[in-house]
Amino acid sequence: MKKTLWTRNYTLLIAASALGAAGGIMGGFALSFLVFDETGSTLASALIVAIQLVPYFVLPLVIAPWMDRLPRKPFLVGGDVINGVLYLLAGVYLLNFEFSYVGYLGFSLLLASLGSFDELAYNSIYPKLIPEGMEQKGYAVSGTLYPVLKVLLMPLAAVAMDALGVAVLLLIQGGLSLLAALVESRIRLHEEKRMDAQGFRLKIWWADIREAAAYLKQERGLQSIYTYMAVTNGVGNGYGSVLVAFFRATPGFTAAMYSLFSVAEFIGRTLGGIVQYRIKVPEKKKFPFIFGVYQTYEVMDMCLLWLPYPLMLVNRGICGFLGNNSATMRQAAVQRYIPETMRARINAFESMLIMAACSLLTLAVGALGEVLDYRLCVTLCGAVSMAACWLTIWRRRKDVKKIYEAAPEAADAK
Repeated sequence: MKKTLWTRNYTLLIAASALGAAGGIMGGFALSFLVFDETGSTLASALIVAIQLVPYFVLPLVIAPWMDRLPRKPFLVGGDVINGVLYLLAGVYLLNFEFSYVGYLGFSLLLASLGSFDELAYNSIYPKLIPEGMEQKGYAVSGTLYPVLKVLLMPLAAVAMDALGVAVLLLIQGGLSLLAALVESRIRLHEEKRMDAQGFRLKIWWADIREAAAYLKQERGLQSIYTYMAVTNGVGNGYGSVLVAFFRATPGFTAAMYSLFSVAEFIGRTLGGIVQYRIKVPEKKKFPFIFGVYQTYEVMDMCLLWLPYPLMLVNRGICGFLGNNSATMRQAAVQRYIPETMRARINAFESMLIMAACSLLTLAVGALGEVLDYRLCVTLCGAVSMAACWLTIWRRRKDVKKIYEAAPEAADAK
């Protein structure tokens, strides 16, 4: 019998992911412009993004030891149910009351707290639903799914935002999240509890945290990958609000033109996903490839807003192609490398590091957007990320290579 990636469980998870992502894309697009339109400030927009990241820094570490000992499916389903209900309530609120910036700050903090549980559960359960030996294909699909949906829905969201309003988009998002939870509940997965007779006590929780910290301390390659991803994701989140301001405030540019960035990235990411799905990159060539991708990506960011608009689209297309390839290889290699019994805890440490950097750098870039030219601000972001790449990925290249070049059977034995 021919082995296939598309098992029942994997298909259900991808379907649920598509539903959840579809709602998030439309609602997130509308809210990003709503905040800037209401405040006229890149710093105010950046503060929204930053406060959403705070729970991702704190809560994963609290819940991860339990998640490594308890079934992860209930976390996944429950997170989507609660998120769906909250988005429905938010939509109803906006239909009847005026937008409140302070209120939205609190709402964002609550949503992010719940979302941190859902994301950790998804990242921890996803490798268990990929058939053995299909890791690269599995992550190629998940890496392509979001940009495909983004290109289909971002232009629609731009039109719907004016035609229907933000409130209706949030109601749609809430309904899709509930539907995603229903699909996830159909996944059949045997997960054992790893508890002693006295249950899960604080002493055991602390011992599990120390065990994961000790493991990560000796893994210099993982440290380097996580540090670079923290910096590049941090500045990327930061200049997201700057891009919104640039297309909103610069003569000759519009929100619709900004939404077309997703089209260019979609084309690039789709081609990248096809490459990763059909072509297996030899382990020995993975590190040179991903390091070259990181350098190219940062250069592209540095010159993005200095280009004529058609070349901006080409720029995003190239970044989409290269970024999807490198992300697929990184996720497959890292998740395969981490021991399954520690996956939630190590992913939690990664989430904490990335979200801490995102919170700080998002505010820093948003503040720079208040005093610097938007083009110069994005260029500085790219330069910072490039420097981080050399100081982490290249400086500890031997340790990073070990992760990318690990054979599947060697990784599984860890």
